[in-house]
Amino acid sequence: MTDKVMEKIDQMVKSQPVVLFMKGTPQAPMCGFSANTVRILRDVLGEDFATVNVLEDQSIREGIKQYGQWPTIPQLYVDSELVGGNDIITEMYNTGELHELLGLAPPDRTAPEITITDEARKHIESGLEELGEQVLYLNIDDQFNTRFSVEQPKGYEIVADANGIPIYMDIGTAKRANGIEIDWVDDIQGSGLVIRNPNEPAPVNQLSAQALKQRLDAGENFKIYDVRSEQQMAAGTVPGARRLDKNSIAEIEQMPKDTPLVFVCNMGNTSQGAAEFFRKKGFSNVHNLAGGIAAWQSLGD
Repeated sequence: MTDKVMEKIDQMVKSQPVVLFMKGTPQAPMCGFSANTVRILRDVLGEDFATVNVLEDQSIREGIKQYGQWPTIPQLYVDSELVGGNDIITEMYNTGELHELLGLAPPDRTAPEITITDEARKHIESGLEELGEQVLYLNIDDQFNTRFSVEQPKGYEIVADANGIPIYMDIGTAKRANGIEIDWVDDIQGSGLVIRNPNEPAPVNQLSAQALKQRLDAGENFKIYDVRSEQQMAAGTVPGARRLDKNSIAEIEQMPKDTPLVFVCNMGNTSQGAAEFFRKKGFSNVHNLAGGIAAWQSLGD
């Protein structure tokens, strides 16, 4: 690498207290390791960290490996010092070392209250008979995607006893798992475990054009985002709507989680996907304009 590239990387590293070199962006990570590291940093710091997308510049992608003598990406720098990659950050996050490094209070390691019905317990136990030294691991990510796996314990997990079954999890999952109920169902769609999580954000509300107009006329302060192109918006949109682009996504992510959001598209389908995206980010007051702009324009305004 040239001295110019190394100097550029040095400036990036020193530009903010916390800098993550990653593949992709926090909104669209391009590898699972980068996505996991971003989730950890958001859980600890919110949005108070900088990122560099190494896929945008091949010289930066290769140069950062030489700069810190670290062969893989992502790489996290704190106060200009290399901390490590995904595996190290994951372990430091769960042991509390990352919080200490960042000058934060240690994480809450209280085991969550988890309910397993007797029927679910019977089926889980039958699947755990041949585990050996492996354990049942629960993961609930920051978008409330939930999965069970069977893994070797790492030693830093939080363990909850649920109806006699030990369930291992990381500290992020523990925060999102308190109060969940695990049941077993047999219905027309098949048999399996069902997890009910009271911490999951409320479902997207389907808001009719007439209801939206009435609430806007009453002075309700919705943040309205149109997912269509600039050309489509120019032909007509809901008054006050902004285009959903990179800048507005970053703007939304800085808002309180109870901010009333409305998403708009032509017919209400694409906007539903955008609404679900932010619901899974923890926003609890999310609306989709049912029928889209077609329904709005049918009002005649």
